[in-house]
Amino acid sequence: MAGKKIGILTGGGDVPGLNAVIKSVVYRATSDGHEVTGLRLGWKALTDLNFDDQKSVQRFVLPLTRENTRRIDRTGGTFLHTSRTNPSKMKKLPAFLNAEDFPQAQTTKDGVASTTYDITKRVLSNLERLEIDNLVAIGGDDTLSYAAVLDKQGFPVIGIPKTMDNDVRNTEYCIGFATAITRAMDAIQRQRTTVGSHERVGIFRVFGRDAGYTALYTAYVTSLRCGIPEYQFSLDHMIDLLMTDKRNNPSNYALVVLSEGAQWEGYKVKEYGEPDAFGHRKKFSVAEAFSDEVIARTGAETVVSDLTYDLRSGAPDFLDTMVATTFATMAYDAITNHKHGLMAAINEGKFSLVGIPDPKLGPRRVDLDHMFNKDRYRPTYSEKVGLPVFLTHP
Repeated sequence: MAGKKIGILTGGGDVPGLNAVIKSVVYRATSDGHEVTGLRLGWKALTDLNFDDQKSVQRFVLPLTRENTRRIDRTGGTFLHTSRTNPSKMKKLPAFLNAEDFPQAQTTKDGVASTTYDITKRVLSNLERLEIDNLVAIGGDDTLSYAAVLDKQGFPVIGIPKTMDNDVRNTEYCIGFATAITRAMDAIQRQRTTVGSHERVGIFRVFGRDAGYTALYTAYVTSLRCGIPEYQFSLDHMIDLLMTDKRNNPSNYALVVLSEGAQWEGYKVKEYGEPDAFGHRKKFSVAEAFSDEVIARTGAETVVSDLTYDLRSGAPDFLDTMVATTFATMAYDAITNHKHGLMAAINEGKFSLVGIPDPKLGPRRVDLDHMFNKDRYRPTYSEKVGLPVFLTHP
């Protein structure tokens, strides 16, 4: 397959490790005589690209070489930038496109009706005009859901999972997860001195809209209690546990970590703002709401820390760099072996190629029976012998 052109993009939220994927694909491909085209701002590059406007081409299309990617793996973020764009459900079309040229659908969210457009044929046309033969799509559930759509349309795509939530189906690990947990652990350990000095209850909020892996594993390595979206905890019981922890602590403080989508009995996560391209609205801080309950019920003082964006910033750690580099190599090898519709993954602790997840199934969720202690609101620590690192049961 000498002389092929490979496209690569990153979509959704940035995480540490994305640049290592980009660089590794570029180095492998160019060494074998292929070209690599970077598509800037994720799927937006293929929806908003206007070939009649040179500034548009410069904004969305970036030829990648060994020279311009040589140092990118030393930093976090994404060299190609990113967006939350869903070409199959566009609410607003670029000005140069005619809405009548694309299929329309009516959607309703929270009682508000809106029209969306499926401009997949425009995406395919742009890929053809760019002379891209294969596409590497790096992203979480949302980005990969459209990668699956594109592959079913006949365009060869290989997916690479990334999300600090670690909730992409068909894989036990996603790029960005280890660094996020390391950052959360460091931040919590630093703040122990402040929370302890003032004898308060420290409440930490981390990402995790639908799945609680980030909160659960943060709790695992910091010995905290946690609240996750998969389980509605008892508010009274959680507060009783924290007050007991506080009394039993020589410094008279307690800590808890909550996923952004965590809920307790009688509490509904509150959202605000317009839904993004995949129907997600921003969430009000569950940590602040929980803090109000702690204060009202116990009179204890609290410290609320939102760790969300801090966890995805900066350079990747060892594990994310290694997995990102390996996933990139797997994606390139799949392309050279004429495979598509697959995603790099880790299953049973082993690197593997699996099908791009069916978007209808939604995110992977915490296994409450094997991973979460419903009485103590802690991770399950026992019976790990013989299991791969990120597998929780036989």
